[in-house]
Amino acid sequence: MWVFNVTGMAEAHQAVGFQFTVTPDGIDLHLSREVLKHIYLSGVTSWIKRAIRFKNGILTGVYPASPSSWLIAVIAIMSTMYARIDPSLGMIDTIKRTLPVSDYMTVQTQTVLSAILFATGLWLSLILMLRYILKALLSYHAWIFESHGKMSFCTKLWLSLVKMFSGRRPLLYSFQASLPRLPVPSVDDTITRYLESVRPLLDDEQYNQMEVVANDFKRDEAPKLQKYLILKSWWATNYVSDWWEEYIYLRGRSPIMVNSNFYAMDLLYMIPTHRQAARAGNVVHAMLQYRRKLERGEHAPLRALGVVPMCSYQMERMFNTTRIPGIETDFVQHLSDRKHLVVYHKGRFFKVWLYYGGRHLWPSELETQFQRILDDTTVPQPGELKLAALTAGNRVPWARSRLKYFSQGVNKASLEAIETSAFFLTLDDEAHGYDPDKLRSLDLYAKSLLHGKCYDRWFDKSFTLIAYKNGKLGVNAEHSWADAPIVGHMWEYVLATDCFHLGYTEEGHCKGDINKGLPPTAKLQWDIPLECQEVIEDSYMVAKEIADDVDFHGCLFDEFGKGLIKKSRTSPDAFIQLALQLAQFRDKGEFCLTYEASMTRMFREGRTETVRSCTIESTAFVRAMQDKNTKSAQRLDLFRKAADKHQNMYRLAMTGAGIDRHLFCLYIMSKYLNIDSPFLKQVLSEPWRLSTSQTPQQQLNMVDINKFPRYVGAGGGFGPVADDGYGVSYIIVGENLITFHISSKFSSPETDSYRFGQNIRQAMLDIRALFDQNDKKEM
Repeated sequence: MWVFNVTGMAEAHQAVGFQFTVTPDGIDLHLSREVLKHIYLSGVTSWIKRAIRFKNGILTGVYPASPSSWLIAVIAIMSTMYARIDPSLGMIDTIKRTLPVSDYMTVQTQTVLSAILFATGLWLSLILMLRYILKALLSYHAWIFESHGKMSFCTKLWLSLVKMFSGRRPLLYSFQASLPRLPVPSVDDTITRYLESVRPLLDDEQYNQMEVVANDFKRDEAPKLQKYLILKSWWATNYVSDWWEEYIYLRGRSPIMVNSNFYAMDLLYMIPTHRQAARAGNVVHAMLQYRRKLERGEHAPLRALGVVPMCSYQMERMFNTTRIPGIETDFVQHLSDRKHLVVYHKGRFFKVWLYYGGRHLWPSELETQFQRILDDTTVPQPGELKLAALTAGNRVPWARSRLKYFSQGVNKASLEAIETSAFFLTLDDEAHGYDPDKLRSLDLYAKSLLHGKCYDRWFDKSFTLIAYKNGKLGVNAEHSWADAPIVGHMWEYVLATDCFHLGYTEEGHCKGDINKGLPPTAKLQWDIPLECQEVIEDSYMVAKEIADDVDFHGCLFDEFGKGLIKKSRTSPDAFIQLALQLAQFRDKGEFCLTYEASMTRMFREGRTETVRSCTIESTAFVRAMQDKNTKSAQRLDLFRKAADKHQNMYRLAMTGAGIDRHLFCLYIMSKYLNIDSPFLKQVLSEPWRLSTSQTPQQQLNMVDINKFPRYVGAGGGFGPVADDGYGVSYIIVGENLITFHISSKFSSPETDSYRFGQNIRQAMLDIRALFDQNDKKEM
């Protein structure tokens, strides 16, 4: 007698789905009604999801029109025909003559079908025309260069037209086909702006030499490279994005931990519950809600001024995405909906199903599953504890190990479970977060999110959610698939949903009943040989050396914020960037090439552009601040000129007229064409000793900061870009708080993150003093 057991998916039920026994008398078949019920519910949910995606796909495909408008067009054409008016100018008769005559295709049927076909063609033509008009309108960028609060008649008219042609209730991807392509700047403009950007960093002899090299490039190599680049811009959706992802991220062979990945923090002051499993349960459930809306395209598209749409392309790969290592280059693997999560706790990996009976697990059910993992006392298998260090070390050893040790057996199955999971969750055994009573608590929190223990985050996943044992949270995100604002959009939604929609009981547990019939979590199995364990240890040592060298400082600046800066009629970002230039000069006694990230998502598949914040105007202002003989009125005048210059450069970068992405693509093109360019080599090798980025805040406007002043995010940060430089991320929170995340390297004798933080604070106060003195004089 043979007995065969086929067990249902863990998401369906713990019990055997069906069992049959082969005997001499035949087959004895037993079915589990409970499992069949869950299989049925899963199928129904799957079909409902497909139907919603199909419906939303149609809505997006015909936007800015609607399916109902097709019916209106058909009725209108049919009505004119019955009134013996031919709006088609003979086209309906032409279509009618091409249709075959048969018993099923009478003359009357031919006439009706011809009218429907004409109406459909007219309807599709109108959609294309509306999209073309909207794309032309969205290519107008003069509005962004107008002074704040002053809108010209042309811009008001343009805004009205954009609103009119944008349709009603757009879905996430409704505007994708209407977004303009990123334009290729002229070589002359790019070279002129480049030379202007390096002028304050070079002496006269160095600048003259650079001018000669740049002009030689403009005359000799540039025309051919530019022609090919323009050809690419006609063919590709975005002439920068694919090369940017491949050459800046995926072809890098050094560790991505610290060097590429970035992090996002939890709410700054609040911890809704100190129960680790409960907080993770609520947040994971909120992420599943976000993912469901994302897959259906139901999120509202982000729009500047509430009108101008931003590209949503990067959001497609937020979940079920992993960076897969390769020998020469990595690739991003994005899958369709996956129904499980992989959880790491104290060296063990667990697979947790996220669905039960065709629905998401409730927060209380997720809390139960996570608590089971926290209560599990099993020890890690050999090599399992530090396995994730492979994702933190150099890419080539990881790629080779993946091919050699993880291509078959239990190792392949377990690795596949990680790489195909919705995302990765670490139930951390440490407690972190901002505590004003603990010295440098924010610094330790940042370092933990950035690199942890170097083996307790899966750095290749699109993002790792980290839940600390005191209930605090954070996210570590891989950078190749998207930029920080995309992760920030999801993170703000999740935190707001957690605190203001899901909530907790008085005891700190997730709300809802506890389902005792949930299947147990599955512990992933590994068979890691000693040779592979040595590779894991080597990767860990490489990563640990990097992590130990990271000097981090979190600086909360609450003396003033956006509110006071705006009263001085200055852009908050320009104010902060000039303060960073002043702090940099005081810290090192010299200026340096400065990187500020801006977005180009007003164009299709746009990512980032560089704003070169160290300008002739900003250096003049800084020198005036350091010169005791310069009067405050002169300093303030120089400040305003520098701020205006910065704002103009930021706007140029946003509208596709930046410097660095154009030069980067010309360099890649030169490599393809085997053209040697000393100018491009020099440009691409220049170090960014001050790398900065602003984290956007309150994109969803789900939280009223005035009503809930303590429910504010702390922003996020990244590692130092240059060995002897600083990385500075900042977030403007509400009206009276700015948080700075400052990174550098202990190994550099020239840098000190805490010292730089103090220099930033003093620079901010000194600039404010200029306005205070000016106000007193005016009084």
